[in-house]
Amino acid sequence: MIADKWRFLLMLLVLASLSVQAQKKSRTQLEKEKKQNLERIQETERILKETAQKKKTSVGELNALSARIQQQEKLIKSIKDEIALLEQDIAENNDIIIALELDLYKLKEEYAAMLYAAQKASGKTDKLLFLFSSRSFDQLLMRLKYMEQYAEARKDQARAIERAQSLLQAQVAATQVKKDEQSALLSEEERENTSLTQLKQQQRGLVRKLEKEEKQLKRDLEETRKAIVKLDKLIADIIREEMERAAREAAKAKEKTNANKTAPELDIKLSASFEENRNKLAWPASGIISQKFGRQKHPVLKNVTLDNLGVNIQTREGERVKVVFDGTVKTISANPLLGTTVIVNHGDYFTVYTGLREVFVKSGQKVTTNQELGSVQQNVEGVPELRFRIYKQTTPLDPEVWLRD
Repeated sequence: MIADKWRFLLMLLVLASLSVQAQKKSRTQLEKEKKQNLERIQETERILKETAQKKKTSVGELNALSARIQQQEKLIKSIKDEIALLEQDIAENNDIIIALELDLYKLKEEYAAMLYAAQKASGKTDKLLFLFSSRSFDQLLMRLKYMEQYAEARKDQARAIERAQSLLQAQVAATQVKKDEQSALLSEEERENTSLTQLKQQQRGLVRKLEKEEKQLKRDLEETRKAIVKLDKLIADIIREEMERAAREAAKAKEKTNANKTAPELDIKLSASFEENRNKLAWPASGIISQKFGRQKHPVLKNVTLDNLGVNIQTREGERVKVVFDGTVKTISANPLLGTTVIVNHGDYFTVYTGLREVFVKSGQKVTTNQELGSVQQNVEGVPELRFRIYKQTTPLDPEVWLRD
Protein backbone atom coordinates (compact mmCIF):
# COMPACT_ATOMS: atom_id res chain seq x y z
CA MET A 1 0.00 0.00 0.00
CA ILE A 2 2.79 2.40 0.99
CA ALA A 3 4.84 1.50 -2.09
CA ASP A 4 1.82 2.13 -4.37
CA LYS A 5 1.25 5.56 -2.83
CA TRP A 6 4.92 6.41 -3.16
CA ARG A 7 4.95 5.34 -6.82
CA PHE A 8 1.89 7.53 -7.43
CA LEU A 9 3.64 10.53 -5.86
CA LEU A 10 6.73 9.97 -7.96
CA MET A 11 4.65 9.63 -11.13
CA LEU A 12 2.83 12.89 -10.28
CA LEU A 13 6.11 14.73 -9.81
CA VAL A 14 7.61 13.29 -13.02
CA LEU A 15 4.58 14.46 -15.02
CA ALA A 16 4.86 17.89 -13.43
CA SER A 17 8.56 17.99 -14.24
CA LEU A 18 7.89 17.15 -17.91
CA SER A 19 5.26 19.90 -18.05
CA VAL A 20 7.69 22.41 -16.53
CA GLN A 21 10.40 21.39 -19.03
CA ALA A 22 7.99 21.97 -21.92
CA GLN A 23 7.13 25.38 -20.48
CA LYS A 24 10.81 26.18 -20.01
CA LYS A 25 11.33 25.76 -23.76
CA SER A 26 8.52 28.22 -24.41
CA ARG A 27 9.83 30.54 -21.72
CA THR A 28 13.31 30.37 -23.25
CA GLN A 29 11.87 31.25 -26.64
CA LEU A 30 9.92 34.17 -25.14
CA GLU A 31 13.02 35.45 -23.37
CA LYS A 32 14.93 35.24 -26.64
CA GLU A 33 12.20 37.21 -28.43
CA LYS A 34 12.19 39.79 -25.63
CA LYS A 35 15.97 40.17 -25.94
CA GLN A 36 15.62 40.68 -29.71
CA ASN A 37 12.87 43.27 -29.12
CA LEU A 38 15.08 45.15 -26.68
CA GLU A 39 17.94 45.15 -29.21
CA ARG A 40 15.60 46.52 -31.91
CA ILE A 41 14.33 49.13 -29.46
CA GLN A 42 17.91 50.30 -28.81
CA GLU A 43 18.57 50.56 -32.57
CA THR A 44 15.31 52.46 -33.13
CA GLU A 45 16.05 54.77 -30.20
CA ARG A 46 19.36 55.71 -31.84
CA ILE A 47 17.62 56.45 -35.16
CA LEU A 48 14.84 58.37 -33.39
CA LYS A 49 17.35 60.44 -31.44
CA GLU A 50 19.28 61.22 -34.64
CA THR A 51 16.15 62.39 -36.51
CA ALA A 52 14.80 64.30 -33.49
CA GLN A 53 18.04 66.32 -33.28
CA LYS A 54 17.37 67.85 -36.70
CA LYS A 55 15.76 71.29 -36.67
CA LYS A 56 12.95 70.26 -39.00
CA THR A 57 10.17 67.93 -37.87
CA SER A 58 9.96 65.13 -40.46
CA VAL A 59 7.89 62.14 -41.52
CA GLY A 60 11.09 60.18 -40.88
CA GLU A 61 10.90 61.08 -37.20
CA LEU A 62 7.24 60.00 -37.18
CA ASN A 63 8.13 56.71 -38.89
CA ALA A 64 10.87 56.03 -36.34
CA LEU A 65 8.47 56.83 -33.50
CA SER A 66 5.76 54.58 -34.99
CA ALA A 67 8.28 51.72 -35.29
CA ARG A 68 9.32 52.34 -31.69
CA ILE A 69 5.66 52.07 -30.59
CA GLN A 70 5.20 48.78 -32.49
CA GLN A 71 8.33 47.38 -30.83
CA GLN A 72 7.06 48.51 -27.43
CA GLU A 73 3.77 46.70 -28.05
CA LYS A 74 5.65 43.54 -29.03
CA LEU A 75 7.75 43.79 -25.87
CA ILE A 76 4.63 44.13 -23.71
CA LYS A 77 3.05 41.13 -25.47
CA SER A 78 6.11 38.97 -24.77
CA ILE A 79 5.98 39.99 -21.09
CA LYS A 80 2.25 39.12 -20.97
CA ASP A 81 3.00 35.72 -22.54
CA GLU A 82 5.68 35.08 -19.90
CA ILE A 83 3.22 35.98 -17.16
CA ALA A 84 0.62 33.61 -18.64
CA LEU A 85 3.16 30.77 -18.69
CA LEU A 86 4.08 31.44 -15.07
CA GLU A 87 0.39 31.47 -14.08
CA GLN A 88 -0.03 28.06 -15.71
CA ASP A 89 3.12 26.82 -14.00
CA ILE A 90 1.95 28.09 -10.59
CA ALA A 91 -1.48 26.50 -11.08
CA GLU A 92 0.12 23.11 -11.83
CA ASN A 93 2.41 23.48 -8.81
CA ASN A 94 -0.60 24.25 -6.62
CA ASP A 95 -2.34 21.09 -7.88
CA ILE A 96 0.75 19.07 -6.93
CA ILE A 97 0.87 20.72 -3.49
CA ILE A 98 -2.80 19.83 -2.87
CA ALA A 99 -2.18 16.21 -3.94
CA LEU A 100 0.90 15.99 -1.73
CA GLU A 101 -0.94 17.47 1.26
CA LEU A 102 -3.77 14.96 0.80
CA ASP A 103 -1.38 12.01 0.54
CA LEU A 104 0.58 13.28 3.55
CA TYR A 105 -2.65 13.48 5.56
CA LYS A 106 -3.58 9.89 4.63
CA LEU A 107 -0.07 8.64 5.39
CA LYS A 108 -0.21 10.25 8.84
CA GLU A 109 -3.67 8.76 9.48
CA GLU A 110 -2.42 5.28 8.59
CA TYR A 111 0.67 5.77 10.73
CA ALA A 112 -1.42 6.90 13.68
CA ALA A 113 -3.54 3.74 13.34
CA MET A 114 -0.36 1.63 13.30
CA LEU A 115 0.96 3.34 16.42
CA TYR A 116 -2.35 2.79 18.21
CA ALA A 117 -2.33 -0.89 17.28
CA ALA A 118 1.31 -1.19 18.32
CA GLN A 119 0.62 0.55 21.63
CA LYS A 120 -2.13 -1.93 22.47
CA ALA A 121 0.34 -4.76 21.99
CA SER A 122 3.34 -2.95 23.46
CA GLY A 123 3.66 -4.99 26.65
CA LYS A 124 6.34 -7.68 26.63
CA THR A 125 3.91 -10.15 28.29
CA ASP A 126 1.35 -9.60 25.52
CA LYS A 127 3.99 -10.22 22.89
CA LEU A 128 5.22 -13.38 24.62
CA LEU A 129 1.66 -14.63 25.11
CA PHE A 130 0.95 -13.92 21.45
CA LEU A 131 4.00 -15.97 20.47
CA PHE A 132 3.70 -18.86 22.98
CA SER A 133 -0.01 -19.27 22.38
CA SER A 134 0.88 -20.62 18.98
CA ARG A 135 -0.50 -24.08 18.28
CA SER A 136 2.60 -25.18 16.43
CA PHE A 137 6.19 -24.24 15.89
CA ASP A 138 5.38 -23.18 12.33
CA GLN A 139 2.64 -20.86 13.60
CA LEU A 140 5.10 -19.36 16.10
CA LEU A 141 7.57 -18.63 13.32
CA MET A 142 4.82 -17.08 11.22
CA ARG A 143 3.69 -14.85 14.13
CA LEU A 144 7.29 -13.81 14.79
CA LYS A 145 7.74 -12.95 11.10
CA TYR A 146 4.46 -10.99 11.14
CA MET A 147 5.62 -8.94 14.10
CA GLU A 148 8.91 -8.12 12.35
CA GLN A 149 7.09 -7.15 9.13
CA TYR A 150 4.65 -4.97 11.10
CA ALA A 151 7.52 -3.17 12.78
CA GLU A 152 9.23 -2.65 9.39
CA ALA A 153 5.96 -1.40 7.91
CA ARG A 154 5.77 1.28 10.61
CA LYS A 155 9.33 2.34 9.76
CA ASP A 156 8.45 2.46 6.02
CA GLN A 157 5.40 4.57 6.81
CA ALA A 158 7.52 7.00 8.82
CA ARG A 159 10.05 7.26 5.98
CA ALA A 160 7.23 7.82 3.46
CA ILE A 161 5.89 10.67 5.61
CA GLU A 162 9.34 12.26 5.75
CA ARG A 163 9.76 12.00 1.97
CA ALA A 164 6.30 13.44 1.34
CA GLN A 165 6.99 16.32 3.72
CA SER A 166 10.31 17.02 1.98
CA LEU A 167 8.66 17.02 -1.47
CA LEU A 168 5.90 19.26 -0.24
CA GLN A 169 8.36 21.78 1.19
CA ALA A 170 10.38 21.79 -2.07
CA GLN A 171 7.22 22.26 -4.14
CA VAL A 172 6.03 25.14 -1.95
CA ALA A 173 9.47 26.81 -2.26
CA ALA A 174 9.49 26.36 -6.07
CA THR A 175 6.00 27.86 -6.31
CA GLN A 176 7.07 30.86 -4.26
CA VAL A 177 9.98 31.45 -6.67
CA LYS A 178 7.52 31.42 -9.59
CA LYS A 179 5.23 33.86 -7.77
CA ASP A 180 8.17 36.21 -7.16
CA GLU A 181 9.08 36.04 -10.88
CA GLN A 182 5.46 36.73 -11.78
CA SER A 183 5.35 39.73 -9.47
CA ALA A 184 8.54 41.14 -11.03
CA LEU A 185 7.11 40.68 -14.54
CA LEU A 186 3.85 42.38 -13.58
CA SER A 187 5.86 45.39 -12.36
CA GLU A 188 7.87 45.36 -15.60
CA GLU A 189 4.65 45.23 -17.65
CA GLU A 190 3.29 48.22 -15.74
CA ARG A 191 6.47 50.25 -16.44
CA GLU A 192 6.43 49.35 -20.15
CA ASN A 193 2.73 50.27 -20.45
CA THR A 194 3.52 53.68 -18.96
CA SER A 195 6.32 54.09 -21.50
CA LEU A 196 3.93 53.08 -24.33
CA THR A 197 1.40 55.71 -23.24
CA GLN A 198 4.09 58.40 -23.31
CA LEU A 199 5.26 57.31 -26.78
CA LYS A 200 1.72 57.49 -28.16
CA GLN A 201 1.27 60.98 -26.71
CA GLN A 202 4.52 61.99 -28.39
CA GLN A 203 3.29 60.47 -31.67
CA ARG A 204 0.03 62.44 -31.57
CA GLY A 205 1.92 65.67 -30.93
CA LEU A 206 4.27 64.97 -33.86
CA VAL A 207 1.35 64.27 -36.21
CA ARG A 208 -0.25 67.60 -35.27
CA LYS A 209 3.00 69.44 -36.07
CA LEU A 210 3.35 67.69 -39.44
CA GLU A 211 -0.28 68.37 -40.38
CA LYS A 212 0.59 72.09 -40.28
CA GLU A 213 3.19 71.44 -43.00
CA GLU A 214 0.73 69.71 -45.34
CA LYS A 215 1.59 71.83 -48.42
CA GLN A 216 5.32 71.15 -48.16
CA LEU A 217 4.70 67.45 -47.55
CA LYS A 218 2.56 67.23 -50.69
CA ARG A 219 5.23 69.01 -52.77
CA ASP A 220 7.94 66.66 -51.50
CA LEU A 221 5.71 63.66 -52.16
CA GLU A 222 4.96 64.73 -55.73
CA GLU A 223 8.66 65.27 -56.52
CA THR A 224 9.49 61.87 -55.07
CA ARG A 225 6.73 60.19 -57.10
CA LYS A 226 8.09 61.65 -60.35
CA ALA A 227 11.58 60.40 -59.48
CA ILE A 228 10.22 56.94 -58.66
CA VAL A 229 8.43 56.73 -62.03
CA LYS A 230 11.82 57.23 -63.72
CA LEU A 231 13.37 54.65 -61.40
CA ASP A 232 10.62 52.12 -62.21
CA LYS A 233 11.28 52.55 -65.94
CA LEU A 234 15.03 52.14 -65.44
CA ILE A 235 14.55 48.92 -63.46
CA ALA A 236 12.05 47.54 -65.99
CA ASP A 237 14.43 48.26 -68.90
CA ILE A 238 17.42 46.65 -67.15
CA ILE A 239 15.47 43.51 -66.23
CA ARG A 240 14.02 43.19 -69.72
CA GLU A 241 17.49 43.53 -71.28
CA GLU A 242 18.89 40.93 -68.88
CA MET A 243 16.07 38.48 -69.63
CA GLU A 244 16.63 38.95 -73.38
CA ARG A 245 20.36 38.37 -72.91
CA ALA A 246 19.70 35.19 -70.92
CA ALA A 247 17.29 33.95 -73.63
CA ARG A 248 19.90 34.55 -76.35
CA GLU A 249 22.58 32.71 -74.41
CA ALA A 250 20.19 29.83 -73.72
CA ALA A 251 19.50 29.54 -77.47
CA LYS A 252 23.23 29.52 -78.21
CA ALA A 253 23.83 26.90 -75.53
CA LYS A 254 21.38 24.54 -77.22
CA GLU A 255 23.41 24.76 -80.42
CA LYS A 256 26.66 23.96 -78.59
CA THR A 257 25.95 20.55 -77.11
CA ASN A 258 29.59 20.05 -76.17
CA ALA A 259 29.78 23.26 -74.10
CA ASN A 260 30.89 22.80 -70.51
CA LYS A 261 29.27 25.22 -68.02
CA THR A 262 27.19 27.75 -69.90
CA ALA A 263 25.97 31.05 -68.48
CA PRO A 264 22.31 29.89 -68.44
CA GLU A 265 23.25 26.84 -66.35
CA LEU A 266 25.06 29.07 -63.88
CA ASP A 267 22.04 31.43 -63.78
CA ILE A 268 19.71 28.49 -63.01
CA LYS A 269 21.92 27.38 -60.10
CA LEU A 270 22.15 30.93 -58.76
CA SER A 271 18.37 31.36 -59.01
CA ALA A 272 17.76 28.10 -57.13
CA SER A 273 20.24 29.11 -54.43
CA PHE A 274 18.60 32.52 -54.03
CA GLU A 275 15.17 30.87 -53.81
CA GLU A 276 16.40 28.64 -50.95
CA ASN A 277 17.26 31.73 -48.90
CA ARG A 278 13.73 33.01 -48.48
CA ASN A 279 13.43 34.48 -44.97
CA LYS A 280 17.22 34.04 -44.54
CA LEU A 281 18.70 37.01 -46.39
CA ALA A 282 20.67 39.49 -44.31
CA TRP A 283 19.36 43.05 -44.19
CA PRO A 284 21.07 45.38 -46.69
CA ALA A 285 21.31 48.02 -43.92
CA SER A 286 20.50 48.14 -40.22
CA GLY A 287 17.47 50.18 -39.25
CA ILE A 288 13.67 50.12 -39.36
CA ILE A 289 11.10 49.59 -42.10
CA SER A 290 9.82 53.14 -42.57
CA GLN A 291 7.55 52.22 -45.50
CA LYS A 292 6.28 48.73 -46.24
CA PHE A 293 5.66 46.92 -49.53
CA GLY A 294 2.42 47.58 -51.43
CA ARG A 295 -0.37 50.12 -51.03
CA GLN A 296 -0.72 51.96 -47.73
CA LYS A 297 -2.05 55.18 -46.24
CA HIS A 298 0.27 58.15 -45.84
CA PRO A 299 1.17 58.53 -42.13
CA VAL A 300 0.12 62.22 -42.11
CA LEU A 301 -1.72 63.28 -45.29
CA LYS A 302 -5.37 62.30 -45.35
CA ASN A 303 -6.82 60.54 -48.41
CA VAL A 304 -3.29 60.03 -49.79
CA THR A 305 -2.18 56.50 -50.67
CA LEU A 306 1.40 55.35 -51.18
CA ASP A 307 2.34 52.48 -53.48
CA ASN A 308 5.73 50.92 -52.81
CA LEU A 309 7.33 48.20 -54.94
CA GLY A 310 9.85 47.46 -52.18
CA VAL A 311 10.54 48.62 -48.64
CA ASN A 312 12.16 51.77 -47.29
CA ILE A 313 14.74 51.20 -44.57
CA GLN A 314 15.37 54.22 -42.38
CA THR A 315 18.85 54.04 -40.93
CA ARG A 316 21.66 56.13 -39.45
CA GLU A 317 23.92 58.69 -41.06
CA GLY A 318 26.72 57.10 -43.12
CA GLU A 319 25.30 53.57 -42.85
CA ARG A 320 27.00 51.11 -45.24
CA VAL A 321 24.73 49.23 -47.63
CA LYS A 322 25.56 45.56 -48.27
CA VAL A 323 24.46 43.21 -51.04
CA VAL A 324 22.13 40.51 -49.67
CA PHE A 325 23.34 37.65 -51.92
CA ASP A 326 26.00 36.67 -54.43
CA GLY A 327 25.47 38.18 -57.86
CA THR A 328 26.63 40.58 -60.56
CA VAL A 329 26.24 44.34 -60.57
CA LYS A 330 24.19 45.16 -63.67
CA THR A 331 23.63 48.90 -63.46
CA ILE A 332 24.66 51.92 -61.45
CA SER A 333 22.45 54.94 -62.09
CA ALA A 334 22.31 58.34 -60.36
CA ASN A 335 19.18 60.38 -59.65
CA PRO A 336 19.45 63.92 -58.21
CA LEU A 337 16.52 63.36 -55.81
CA LEU A 338 16.67 59.64 -54.92
CA GLY A 339 20.43 59.18 -55.00
CA THR A 340 22.36 56.44 -56.77
CA THR A 341 20.73 53.10 -57.59
CA VAL A 342 22.64 49.82 -57.82
CA ILE A 343 20.92 46.83 -59.49
CA VAL A 344 22.37 43.37 -58.79
CA ASN A 345 21.43 40.25 -60.76
CA HIS A 346 21.07 36.85 -59.05
CA GLY A 347 19.94 34.66 -61.96
CA ASP A 348 16.18 35.06 -62.29
CA TYR A 349 16.21 37.40 -59.30
CA PHE A 350 17.26 41.04 -59.01
CA THR A 351 17.87 43.21 -55.95
CA VAL A 352 17.72 47.00 -56.19
CA TYR A 353 19.40 49.42 -53.77
CA THR A 354 18.34 53.08 -54.15
CA GLY A 355 19.49 56.02 -52.07
CA LEU A 356 23.28 55.61 -52.10
CA ARG A 357 25.63 58.54 -51.73
CA GLU A 358 28.98 56.84 -52.33
CA VAL A 359 29.27 53.67 -54.43
CA PHE A 360 32.08 51.14 -53.96
CA VAL A 361 31.36 48.80 -56.90
CA LYS A 362 31.30 48.94 -60.72
CA SER A 363 28.93 47.65 -63.42
CA GLY A 364 29.73 44.07 -64.37
CA GLN A 365 31.50 43.39 -61.06
CA LYS A 366 30.87 40.09 -59.24
CA VAL A 367 29.80 40.67 -55.66
CA THR A 368 29.45 38.32 -52.68
CA THR A 369 26.96 38.28 -49.80
CA ASN A 370 27.45 41.17 -47.35
CA GLN A 371 29.91 42.98 -49.64
CA GLU A 372 29.55 46.75 -49.26
CA LEU A 373 27.94 48.50 -52.23
CA GLY A 374 28.07 52.05 -50.86
CA SER A 375 26.79 54.36 -48.13
CA VAL A 376 23.30 55.77 -47.58
CA GLN A 377 22.45 59.37 -48.39
CA GLN A 378 19.69 61.53 -46.93
CA ASN A 379 16.25 61.75 -48.54
CA VAL A 380 14.37 65.00 -49.27
CA GLU A 381 13.62 65.43 -45.55
CA GLY A 382 17.25 65.01 -44.58
CA VAL A 383 16.67 61.49 -43.19
CA PRO A 384 19.08 58.62 -44.12
CA GLU A 385 16.93 56.10 -45.97
CA LEU A 386 17.51 53.16 -48.32
CA ARG A 387 14.90 52.00 -50.84
CA PHE A 388 15.27 48.24 -51.29
CA ARG A 389 13.50 46.02 -53.82
CA ILE A 390 13.52 42.35 -54.88
CA TYR A 391 12.27 41.14 -58.27
CA LYS A 392 11.73 37.69 -59.72
CA GLN A 393 12.20 38.57 -63.38
CA THR A 394 9.72 41.47 -63.80
CA THR A 395 7.59 40.72 -60.70
CA PRO A 396 8.30 42.80 -57.57
CA LEU A 397 8.34 40.79 -54.34
CA ASP A 398 7.86 41.83 -50.72
CA PRO A 399 11.41 42.05 -49.32
CA GLU A 400 10.22 41.47 -45.74
CA VAL A 401 9.32 37.89 -46.76
CA TRP A 402 12.93 37.34 -47.80
CA LEU A 403 14.84 39.17 -45.06
CA ARG A 404 15.57 37.30 -41.86
CA ASP A 405 13.66 38.32 -38.72
